[in-house]
Amino acid sequence: MIKETRTATLNLTSNDENKMILEGYAIVFNEETLIGDAKRGFREMIMPNALINTSMKDVPLKYNHMDNFLVIARTKNGSLKLEVDDKGLKIRAELLDTQTNKDIYKMVQNGLLDKMSFAFTVACQEWDRSGDVPLRKITSIERLYDVSIVDLPAYDGTSIYSRSLDFVESELRAMDLAKENEKKELIRRRINLKLKIGGK
Repeated sequence: MIKETRTATLNLTSNDENKMILEGYAIVFNEETLIGDAKRGFREMIMPNALINTSMKDVPLKYNHMDNFLVIARTKNGSLKLEVDDKGLKIRAELLDTQTNKDIYKMVQNGLLDKMSFAFTVACQEWDRSGDVPLRKITSIERLYDVSIVDLPAYDGTSIYSRSLDFVESELRAMDLAKENEKKELIRRRINLKLKIGGK
């Protein structure tokens, strides 16, 4: 499975002046996004049932997906809550009173940080090749690795993003090859059938 990342908007809410609360949607259902561009890319949409069987047992909230950066919040200790609703995957993080978290909270508050990214692997997907740009419908996400606050969209020019594009291109080529082989097989069967009928 190829690990991929996607970006969403983070909204800040705080109902208690003594707490640092971050809320937003890491995943939004039925929202079409262009991954890459029209020449080298695809459209993508995450379907409403994609998270039904997703592994989300221990999901951290990170900064820029960095493993060497302190974890901001985590589902394991309850500081990060994940909720799937009709709109998508909602996150609510209560940040601990650390200097790093204070800095991140203030940057979100002042609009310096306003994006989220999520890292995931796909279990099932469907392709629609009818348009000029292929549409990938993700029907099942296998695992959610993390959700991250990011200063730039996570997939723009990153190695994970490039691997995702390369993977999709090879998959589309394989689909085209399979269709071509099906056509050849169908033609071969028709020829054989005509030869049998003609031989009689």
